[in-house]
Order: sequence, then structure tokens, then C-alpha cells
Amino acid sequence: MQKNSHKVALITGSARRMGAAMADKLHENGFNIVIHYHASHEDAERLSAELNKKRKHSAITMRADLQEITSLEALVNQAAETWGRLDVLVNNASRFYKTEVGEMTEYSWDELINTNLKAPLFLSQAAAPHLKKTNGCIINITDIHGERPLRDYAVYSISKAGLIMLTKQLAKELGPEIRVNAISPGAIVWPEGQNKLSEESKKKIIERTALQRHGDPDMIAKAALFLVQDADFITGQVLVVDGGRLLNA
Repeated sequence: MQKNSHKVALITGSARRMGAAMADKLHENGFNIVIHYHASHEDAERLSAELNKKRKHSAITMRADLQEITSLEALVNQAAETWGRLDVLVNNASRFYKTEVGEMTEYSWDELINTNLKAPLFLSQAAAPHLKKTNGCIINITDIHGERPLRDYAVYSISKAGLIMLTKQLAKELGPEIRVNAISPGAIVWPEGQNKLSEESKKKIIERTALQRHGDPDMIAKAALFLVQDADFITGQVLVVDGGRLLNA
């Protein structure tokens, strides 16, 4: 264990995309960062190297499969032991793919619910004793479709709805020492792989967004920094960062 004067943040799924943006933003504001990843080893190591170049011994990578419940407590404890404290847990890691009614399987239910809802619950439970010592906070990354269901993505939408309730429940149970809030992104990063959208689909989403433009991961990073540093009297809330997309969802 290293002695540390910097606050420490563990961000799940932080090798790429929004997770990496949050890691960079918190690091820029003095935090040491635990970069969790599952499969994105090269991206995680690259980000860690970049952060350590800016400030020595300020970032590490940790691999864990969030599907394996027994690995969650170990991940949190290892993160807390690295610098002797834990101040922030960001439950960012998430899975996203179609589960059309009539086609969904028990496997898809388990995979989406385990990653998007079960893992944040048990990570938060493991982190609570450490966060109480530092009056820390938890941030859950939800989705506007936790409030407005997305057609053909039933299990994903259910998992994010559950995460919103988990945010409120944990805020009630972990206060007054720990604040728990959520960020609900809209059109921030486009889906990849099999969920990749056509340019026409992207255009339609932007047209249904009040600000008529696409967001970027730095907007989520700024929201996370606000909830960590400037939201001393805010807990149990969902901060929607969607350019007004939810108004027309």
C-alpha cells in the first residue's frame, strides 16, 4: 500500500469512451485513478500510461469480469488498498444489445442484468465501508431509456430502470456519509459493433433532440466532476445529460 494525499476514484469500464473521459477529467482535477477493464487491455494500459506521464504513480489498471460476483469485492478492496483509500466509485461498465420480445433468452437476461445492475449493487456494497471513511460518493451511469423504453432493447431498458432505483435506494441507505447519484446520458456516444447505427438513424435521433446536436463524452465527464466535487447537498438524484432528447423520446 502506498501513502497517498490524492483522492482515489475507481471507474468501471474506463479504458474507452465515456469511462476514459471521466478518468481523464477526474485525474486532471487531482484524483488518482483505478482503470477497470475486462477485455480492453491495450486501451486500459494506454490510458494508464498517459495519465502516469502527466503525474507519476497516479493511475493503475485492474482487470475483472463483472459477471463473476466473487471478483467484485476483490476488485474494490484491491483498488482501496493501492493508495490506502477510496473516495469515488463510478459504475460505468455496461452492456447494450437487442433483446426483442419473442427472441430474448435467459442468457441475454443474465448477461445484461448482471453487468448493468447486479454488478453495480455488489460493487457499491463492497465499496461502502471504504467510502464511509472518506465521506465519498457513488455515481451510476444510467440511460434515458431507463425512463423511456427503447424498442427491441427490453432487457437493457429494464436493467437501466433498475439502476435508477438502485441509485435512490443506496442514497437512502448509505447516507449521511456517502452520496449516491446517477448520470443519464442521451446521444453521447454512438453504439458500436452489431448495434451500429446508420447515418439516417443518427440523423433522426438528433432531430428529436431539443438542442439539435450530438453530445460528447467530455459532457458526461464534466457532470461526473460536478457530482464528485460540487454537489455536497445532492444525493439520490439522476442528472440527465441528453441535450433535451428525453423530451421527445
